[in-house]
Amino acid sequence: MHESSSARLRITCADRPGIVAAVSNFLYSHGANITSLDQYSTDPEGGVFFMRQEFQTPHLDLTRSALESAFQGVVADRFEMDWNITYSTDKKRMAVLVSGQEHCLLELLWRWSRGELDCDVRMVLSNHPVHREAVEAFGIPYHYIAEAADDRAAAEARMLELLEGQVDVLVLARYMRILTGEFVSRFPESIINIHHSFLPAFPGADPYRQAKDRGVKLIGATAHYVTAELDAGPIIEQDVARVSHRQSVEELRRLGRDIERQVLARAVRLHLEDRIIVHQNKTIVFR
Repeated sequence: MHESSSARLRITCADRPGIVAAVSNFLYSHGANITSLDQYSTDPEGGVFFMRQEFQTPHLDLTRSALESAFQGVVADRFEMDWNITYSTDKKRMAVLVSGQEHCLLELLWRWSRGELDCDVRMVLSNHPVHREAVEAFGIPYHYIAEAADDRAAAEARMLELLEGQVDVLVLARYMRILTGEFVSRFPESIINIHHSFLPAFPGADPYRQAKDRGVKLIGATAHYVTAELDAGPIIEQDVARVSHRQSVEELRRLGRDIERQVLARAVRLHLEDRIIVHQNKTIVFR
């Protein structure tokens, strides 16, 4: 390899001595310069081990495919690893799904336009026609997909026509439609949703009204991967703000929108930088 770039290696395996040394020695032996290493074990005796390494690739003595094949044979098989390598030159292709509210959508596009989100935004899909002008001002294609209440299958089929083979990650930026399990299964661990609640509290519809009715003193937002079970996927990022009995439901919503924008943007960045490892229904996040 002669390109100036970096790569990211993520590993999950049973914890045992020698893992870090074996991985580091392998990369060193093939000309890689390791610039970042994070690791975590659930238990040093019989636990699960997670690791993320970032390394520079310009002086590697193998092609990508040869490097990955050698790693499997020399290291991964020995430690029975689940692993993958991604390369910084291969930008993830992203699509954003949105309904009527635009605050999370515009936050993502603004950050992307300023280089804060390293990805290729391929398209925005919406079941509302109202965001076309704002989205196309960023030079991004906008697809309005009308959805009849009794024909969700047709809308999802149209979305799949546009998305499959074209994107690596989907972001639900306040997309207020429940995706079917069949649709979700096409993009495993690649759909990120922002829920306007500090999950697992107040899942489902109208969580700010639920919060007001319960008299909570904190409200929050949660970014998580989407699974077939509603609002139950692995949590990526959360944040909260303190509130009081004096604030109305609309004031809670207004404050919540600020939290939602920040939490979703952070979660998307973590995913794009390969800082997340999903294990069972939880995430290991290396910041």
